[in-house]
Amino acid sequence: MRLELFQQIVELNHSFDKLIAGLAKLESVPFFQRELIRHARSDVEIARVYANREFFDNFEVIVENDAKWAYRFQRNFDKKLRDPDDVYLEVRDSEERRKRKGLPPRVVILPNWDMSDEDQYDGEQSGRRKSSPQRRHQMNPKSTKKTGSTTRESVRPQTPKRGGRRR
Repeated sequence: MRLELFQQIVELNHSFDKLIAGLAKLESVPFFQRELIRHARSDVEIARVYANREFFDNFEVIVENDAKWAYRFQRNFDKKLRDPDDVYLEVRDSEERRKRKGLPPRVVILPNWDMSDEDQYDGEQSGRRKSSPQRRHQMNPKSTKKTGSTTRESVRPQTPKRGGRRR
């Protein structure tokens, strides 16, 4: 919230109050025309109404922007804290509610489903990768090392020519 803005509008309204009080005192002075002073008071009240209306119309936009920022921040913060597997639990709970109401299921959850099965699979896969021997491939297409009667350079797949056959 913008506390400074509220303070300014309060000060402005105090100034309008002082001005109206001063005009009310002038009404009792016989030297001034009473109707003209009342007209001036009404002008001051109208100016106060316009100022307050302008403030609160614009303040609504400020409050809405602050609210959008706050909701966006909370949503992003909650998303960071959220466990990706929570969606499965929400679906399971939703399906249980539907079942209690006698409604047909929208989603079928596998029996004996375990949230950690994917983690176990990933752990097993990384264990297999570590235990398997690593192969190194040498990619040197211009090697002239002879293997038999041909060189590595001469063993290239032949691409077919247009309209022709592969040799």
